[in-house]
Amino acid sequence: MSDLKNKENIDYSLEKIFPEAEDFLPLLGTDYVEFYVGNAKQAAHFYKTAMGFQSLAYAGLETGIRDKTSYVLVQDKIRLVLTSPMPGKSKEIFEHLEKHGDGVKVIALWVDDATKSWEETTKRGARSYFEPRVEEDQYGRVVRSGIHTYGDTVHVFVERKNYSGAFLPGFEVWESHYNPPPCGLKYIDHMVGNVDWGQMNVWAKFYNEVMGFANLITFDDKDISTDYTALMSKVMTNGNGRIKFPINEPAAGRKKSQIEEYIDFYKGAGCQHIAVATNDIVFTVSEMKKRGIEFLYVPGTYYDTVKERVGNIDEELDVLKQHGIMVDRDEEGYLLQIFTKPLTDRPTLFFEIIQRKGAQSFGKGNFKALFESIEAEQARRGTL
Repeated sequence: MSDLKNKENIDYSLEKIFPEAEDFLPLLGTDYVEFYVGNAKQAAHFYKTAMGFQSLAYAGLETGIRDKTSYVLVQDKIRLVLTSPMPGKSKEIFEHLEKHGDGVKVIALWVDDATKSWEETTKRGARSYFEPRVEEDQYGRVVRSGIHTYGDTVHVFVERKNYSGAFLPGFEVWESHYNPPPCGLKYIDHMVGNVDWGQMNVWAKFYNEVMGFANLITFDDKDISTDYTALMSKVMTNGNGRIKFPINEPAAGRKKSQIEEYIDFYKGAGCQHIAVATNDIVFTVSEMKKRGIEFLYVPGTYYDTVKERVGNIDEELDVLKQHGIMVDRDEEGYLLQIFTKPLTDRPTLFFEIIQRKGAQSFGKGNFKALFESIEAEQARRGTL
């Protein structure tokens, strides 16, 4: 279980200073990610069983919350909040679920000063989600504020330096005898947003001007394409490199791209996938497969050229091939990555499992194989 009172000890293997990013909005890390889901209790069971998350905190009728129910899960430095509305309450949550299905609503950012964070971003053009507010209980005080970003997604700034409770005021410790062993997930590496045609530069500019992020890397339709589909992406990062938000938009192709499919089924822009880091991807993927998680299939021919393209690696290539784990290298090392199939009935949200061996890139050498795998799934769904 992560220690909320000592998060300063976070060790991000990818952390790097980006001097071109502005420092008016210092971000200390990802505080939590909140999903709006149709049944929070059952969703919590799924993430515990299939991905090794542990019970952390709960808020609902028993804690005096009348309009919604939330379960908080933790695995190392990752916290997920699963929230469902109560009947006749929480119109916003019901409307979000009807439009988008289960999906990410809140990407919460850990900050030292939530009031200043709101002031700095709103004066630069961010639309307020809610003004700074103090939440208190017997364990201290938390200050939170929020702004809107792409689609119906929001960022909530969380200041918890004066708080020692399980999660937030209004939550109590969630005691559970059912806590399957973790799967080795460590922290959130990056979170990808899908936006509509012509919107990538709009939101890249938002993150640059409103939140002080720098453009780490840009991929165009020549970098990310197959014979059928393409997309473009800009990876935005904050100054200390702890927060990375790739922003994807469709690009012209012969058939419907994965971004277009996402937009169609999610009914707008939203968080496409969450990349979570591990120190042992073979163990993590093996465990998740045992527990029912399905991953994209990578054609066996992909591995015919891996050694030539990537060079020497520590892992056995046959083992990576067995699991469908892809490999790519940049100037600073290599990375291993694999993608789950969508975790919801709509072909929208999925997870990426990533292990970095020095590499700070995003698997450009794997794009073609990955997209062909996604296209195969789209063809099965009849949406290509």
